[in-house]
Amino acid sequence: MDSLEEISERVRICADCPLSAGRTRAVPGEGPSDAHIVFIGEGPGYHEDQQGRPFVGPAGKFLDELLASAGLKREDVFITNMVKCRPPGNRDPLPAETAACSKYLNRQLELIKPKVVVTLGRFSLAKFFPNETISRVRGKPRKQEGFTIFPMLHPAAALHRQEFRKVIEEDFKAIPAVLRETLASGEAYSPPPEQLSMF
Repeated sequence: MDSLEEISERVRICADCPLSAGRTRAVPGEGPSDAHIVFIGEGPGYHEDQQGRPFVGPAGKFLDELLASAGLKREDVFITNMVKCRPPGNRDPLPAETAACSKYLNRQLELIKPKVVVTLGRFSLAKFFPNETISRVRGKPRKQEGFTIFPMLHPAAALHRQEFRKVIEEDFKAIPAVLRETLASGEAYSPPPEQLSMF
């Protein structure tokens, strides 16, 4: 998989886990290959499954508002999910499903080499910090696996619980400063050895 388009083509025909049997469209992710920021959500929902694009439902509309509040545009960032096919009934992805999809996500990160990875929700947080809780680490940038990881609540959380909205808005507004600090540090991305063995 030597390009993001090649990854997308592979994802669209992937049958490596049972989620493939129920999908309308796979959702590989989208954005520029040189994006400084990658957002990683959980998995596609109904609208994403219909369109084959990430974050296009109600949570996606809120994400667009949040990006604008941080001075960012959707076309400037890369947006993807832990799993590329919709779990039935929008249930949580199972460990075997995230494991089956990890080769695609790892390769996307390797090709893009982002400066900042924003994890949206607990499942993408667990990819980098499996023993942490989102309530404890949200809004606090950390170095891990060659990235600055910036954990935050999933935008959908604000749709279900209004008290989360302000927290998410405040965390999003901090993204430009996190990016500036990372760029100023001049650190280059280098994948960990266990990822290299997967490519």
